[in-house]
Amino acid sequence: MTRWSVEPLLLTSARLSTFRQGQILTGASGFFFRRDDRLFLVTSRHVLIDEASGHFPDGIQIELHVDASDLAKSTGFSMPLYHDSKPVWRQGADASGEIDVAVIEIDGAALPEPTIFRAFTPAHLPSGSEKIETGASLLVVGFPLGFHDTWHHMPVVRGGVIASSFGLRFQGQGFFLTDVRTHRGASGSPVVTRAAKPARKGRAAALDPPWLLIGVHSTRFDVARDTELDEALGLNCAWYADILMSLTE
Repeated sequence: MTRWSVEPLLLTSARLSTFRQGQILTGASGFFFRRDDRLFLVTSRHVLIDEASGHFPDGIQIELHVDASDLAKSTGFSMPLYHDSKPVWRQGADASGEIDVAVIEIDGAALPEPTIFRAFTPAHLPSGSEKIETGASLLVVGFPLGFHDTWHHMPVVRGGVIASSFGLRFQGQGFFLTDVRTHRGASGSPVVTRAAKPARKGRAAALDPPWLLIGVHSTRFDVARDTELDEALGLNCAWYADILMSLTE
């Protein structure tokens, strides 16, 4: 298999495992975001720390491709979550509270050579002139329940639509809703939609065809209901991806 046999979009996401004192705790998803010469891993904040459930990992590992001609070859790349007892990640917050998005800067010099991946950039974030409508098609690229192509170490893609007014903070929070089937393990996945306009400078170089990075998948959204009479809503929270501009400054 050659490097051109796989869609670049699939190379933006990485399978992520959390661990504490060497013991694996959970599986999740993450993706790469490059800003200038700096590379970041993006995921959900609750993947790195979740006080409510007592989830306190001290490190993570992501799976990386290391051979463009043979995607069956991969290696694990570990990163500590604390340095001198202080978190190494950055997390978002606004007037409404914490935002369920976190980034960790990756030391590019520490990556194996070669490392095969693709990264979103600021050019992939939607601009004010790009209209994204309710009901627009979207993709969530990740590892639901850890499921993936175990031979080629590739994520899977779930399709759905935007389920709330894009650009509005749903119920005052910094996210919008998606209608797509998701599972545990997909937290931290990129949420993308097809770019309607020709690619801006820097966008096509990373992803072809061009995609817009519109959100970071967080968790399912539900309401109080009679579980015997009413099905789950089947909706999800996706935090607006423009938070990455402040987290990567």
